[in-house]
Amino acid sequence: MKILVINAGSSSLKYQLIDMTNETVLAKGVCDRIGIEGSVIKHKTHDGKSIEKAIVLKNHEDAIGELISVLTDNTYGVIQSLDEISAVGHRVVHGGEKFFKSVIIDDEVMKTIEECVELAPLHNPPNITGIRACMHFMKVPQIAVFDTAFHQTMPKKAYIYALPYEYYKKYKLRKYGFHGTSHKYVAERAAVLLGKPFDQLKIVTCHLGNGSSICAVDCGKTIDTSMGFTPLDGLAMGTRSGTIDPAVVTFLMNKENLTTEQIDAVMNKKSGVYGISGVSSDFRDLDEAVKEGNERAELALQVFTYQVKKYIGSYACAMGGLDAVVFTAGIGENNPDIRKRACTGLEFLGIEIDDELNTKKGQEIDISKPHAKVRTLVIPTNEELAIAKETKKLVSQ
Repeated sequence: MKILVINAGSSSLKYQLIDMTNETVLAKGVCDRIGIEGSVIKHKTHDGKSIEKAIVLKNHEDAIGELISVLTDNTYGVIQSLDEISAVGHRVVHGGEKFFKSVIIDDEVMKTIEECVELAPLHNPPNITGIRACMHFMKVPQIAVFDTAFHQTMPKKAYIYALPYEYYKKYKLRKYGFHGTSHKYVAERAAVLLGKPFDQLKIVTCHLGNGSSICAVDCGKTIDTSMGFTPLDGLAMGTRSGTIDPAVVTFLMNKENLTTEQIDAVMNKKSGVYGISGVSSDFRDLDEAVKEGNERAELALQVFTYQVKKYIGSYACAMGGLDAVVFTAGIGENNPDIRKRACTGLEFLGIEIDDELNTKKGQEIDISKPHAKVRTLVIPTNEELAIAKETKKLVSQ
């Protein structure tokens, strides 16, 4: 069974074609700058063939048409025809309260995804566009895999906000959490690596990238997560402020004479480690700046890792114990210094990492000292494979 995985953004469309008989990625690529001058498709196959081609992509339907063309190309293709594709799995950012698991897309599902646009106005519209484009070309099952679904097991005490309850009833204003597909994938992999049942473990998963979130997975279910109503909540991130005193928003709006759009841009695009350091939102740049003696870059790293540490400790408390901590995503997988900073001082919980093992990057590994009571794991996330697995499970029923 071959599954096509689609991740549609506002001006890009990433894809992977995965052979689920052995979970091999046959081809992957991205259609970039859709609807913008200079659009391009970049495509690579499992046997090393690659192509980068400038092409006019007016919309997502053009992008889907082009990726189908390259997948079936005599030179760069990996399939003879679309008949070899059994289903398409789509990443959908927001499923609201309706979806607690992946679903086969029908008219009713599409209607509900559209209703969630106001909850994710930057993400759900391109997701919907990608789905409709695939439906135009392929008459196979289309599956929606939601970023929010894994977190729908949170108890009400964890997701409700201390605002007038009528706002929850009227607007579904509550914590939703994101990166659910990644958190679920690495938590399940942790159980495999530890050789223990997933439903008997207490795990804190740390998805650390330009966008970062932390999740408490208690016996196979999310009981809390750091992102909230939007991905702005929680940790200070690349350019996002994370959790701040809400009064800061109105204070700055009054002092700086900012509109709602302008303060939103400040918190989402000008804050986080970029805002603190004044250097970059890329942690690699911050590392270099620290080596050059940049004190604000050092402060940015301290703020970030201090917050990671606090979430690990608070979630261990919320679960009443801890078996493992998992680091994943770009920073979590490839930045030993961040992992070291975040874990230092948590020895009282049973977290002790081996400095030599912690130098490893981008590989699945237990970096704990042999006697550590809590295992610290690095597990590269694979959201595309997770989406493919969910898709296969649904179409095989």
